[in-house]
Amino acid sequence: MKTHHLRLFVTGCTLLCCVALAVLSFASVEARPPVADFQPTLAPHEAALRVAAAQDALHQQRRDSNLPVLSSVYFAETGHHLSNRNGFLSFWEANGRIEVLGYPITEEIIEGDRIVQYFERARLELHPEYAGTLWQIQLGRLVVELLPWMWHAPVADPQLPGVVYIPETGHTMTGVFLTYWATRGGARIFGYPITEQLLENGRPVQYFERVRMEYFAEYAGSSYEVMLTDLGRQLAWQRGLPTTPVAQYEVAPQWAPPPPVRWIEVSIGQQWLYAYEDDVLVYSAPVTTGKDGFNTPMGNFAIYDKLPLQTMRGTAGGEAWYVPDVPWVMYIYGGVALHGTYWHNLFGSGYRISHGCINLTIADAQWLYNWADIGVPVSVRY
Repeated sequence: MKTHHLRLFVTGCTLLCCVALAVLSFASVEARPPVADFQPTLAPHEAALRVAAAQDALHQQRRDSNLPVLSSVYFAETGHHLSNRNGFLSFWEANGRIEVLGYPITEEIIEGDRIVQYFERARLELHPEYAGTLWQIQLGRLVVELLPWMWHAPVADPQLPGVVYIPETGHTMTGVFLTYWATRGGARIFGYPITEQLLENGRPVQYFERVRMEYFAEYAGSSYEVMLTDLGRQLAWQRGLPTTPVAQYEVAPQWAPPPPVRWIEVSIGQQWLYAYEDDVLVYSAPVTTGKDGFNTPMGNFAIYDKLPLQTMRGTAGGEAWYVPDVPWVMYIYGGVALHGTYWHNLFGSGYRISHGCINLTIADAQWLYNWADIGVPVSVRY
């Protein structure tokens, strides 16, 4: 569902690239006008300028909320600070934040001869002997300390497709746990697997040196499909560490997350839409796209206009149509739009019956309309 070229497009795109992409996309409308359910609401150059302005505003907002430039922030959720005095704030910001590490549950403390800080799911440790390297700040090996009996005997390399064997510990990874491990930091963040995938209380889990991963089938396809156990909180409680909330420093603003980079991918072949925040899938929905002769154009576009309700009318290819009150319309390319559809129920079936637009159920279209702003990139691929 996620393609390598799309991730590069979204994450590596600077404002200049975004503007150029938008201009090229809308300029191509004039060279080869797509057939579509609607007439374009803006001329190509006007649409490109609107997209560029929206993306510029988001870029500025993200830059203004860039946490690592702050020396300290306060989390009202747990009543603790996170500081850059030893680089913990920058590390937390760059390595999964709440999703991976959780909120801070202690201040910075000295444990043994090392400066550490406990979070809901992890413990950050300062290793000055590795100053200037990626290993200057490390996650503690919480599973090894809290659950030492979980270190299982090595297994043989099964040499199966889709299965990765880790010789350092003699265990394998596959499926969603492998994907989560590989895309969120690998061994540097989570350590190596110390068990195979297990079933505990009816739920698939796997233990690593620093974390315990849990799979939630009820959240399959979302950012909550794999979650980490709150081992940091468990170990802090076991050791009687000071987790009681502290007063907020006057110089420490309350933490607020920077706005995520939102983007949409539409698969013509799968007849499915995927919505992402940064690199995390947050929503997916079945679609119906343009039939032969009215094919939905493929390429990288962006939402340039939004209308809560619009009437479709047009004539092309020997066909004429008039459909009143089409809800939740979002234009991405000339007259091509994402919109709600009440006149059929063929979403995701493989049947392509639109005049070029991307049809969604009313509920799915409304969710996307409320979630996506002007300037959100939309990639349409096969």
